[in-house]
Amino acid sequence: VPLLQAAGKKNSLNLLGLTEAELKEQFVRGDGPGGQATNKTNNCVVLKHIPSGIVVKCHQTRSMEQNRKIAREILQEKIDLFYKGEDSDVFKEKKASEKKKQEKKRRAKENLERKKHFKEMQQLDKK
Repeated sequence: VPLLQAAGKKNSLNLLGLTEAELKEQFVRGDGPGGQATNKTNNCVVLKHIPSGIVVKCHQTRSMEQNRKIAREILQEKIDLFYKGEDSDVFKEKKASEKKKQEKKRRAKENLERKKHFKEMQQLDKK
């Protein structure tokens, strides 16, 4: 299940294909903010991949067609992760972005330490 959290990347090219026969699609009312516009329309897409049992719920836009497209993209990435695991491109992209984020955080921390040290040196020079 934690592997499936990595889905959501848009630039994966080598994903497993989906066939419409393997999918079960439902349209439900969305939830969250939006009031009457949300409560009256069934534009939230619930997509289930029958062989794997993976379910995706998408209500990112007001358009049902856009939500259908986005739901299929997310489901395709989750299925790729489910079957390929750590060999999946989506997983590799997620790991690379985490590594980049950690490196940025480390550099920021080093910078902060340098500034702190510089201020201490200035304080000593003034005395």
